[in-house]
Amino acid sequence: MNMTRFILPAMLLALAMAGCKTTYQWTSKVPQELRTVSVPTFRNESDITELGPVATRQLLREFQREGTFKIRDVGDAAVEVQGVIVNTSASRLAGDRMSNGRHFSSRLTIVAKVSVIDKRRGQVVVDNKKYTAYTVYDDTPSDTLTSRRDASARAADDLARQIVDDIVAYPW
Repeated sequence: MNMTRFILPAMLLALAMAGCKTTYQWTSKVPQELRTVSVPTFRNESDITELGPVATRQLLREFQREGTFKIRDVGDAAVEVQGVIVNTSASRLAGDRMSNGRHFSSRLTIVAKVSVIDKRRGQVVVDNKKYTAYTVYDDTPSDTLTSRRDASARAADDLARQIVDDIVAYPW
């Protein structure tokens, strides 16, 4: 068996792996002392009741899923995320002609403002950053309330992903 056939691919693989080591970082850039977070219930100024607690729950779930931060009570966390649901809106995208206009696809939009506080230094690191999240849902006149409630949870999930991505990527 000719060993030179295997040496060149092995060397190329080793060079590629060495390049990856200097290019990518698989651990978080968030300093270890800042990896605890608290999220008080979002204030809700929208017309969808319970959206503040829903957005808070989705954000906590996203922090857990992402894994960089540990969830703590307000007094025990190094970082606090405060949010306000500023507005929601629903707009129809399309109707189904076969159902005589009784079935619609709609888009639910949530607008929120979020602040991030480094409690160790007593400093606001993100001040009222505006986030817009949305989802598309089927809206039937016979059950609009349930459709919109389900859609608000999905839009809150989109909101949570955006917020956590920004916090993890923040240059602490």
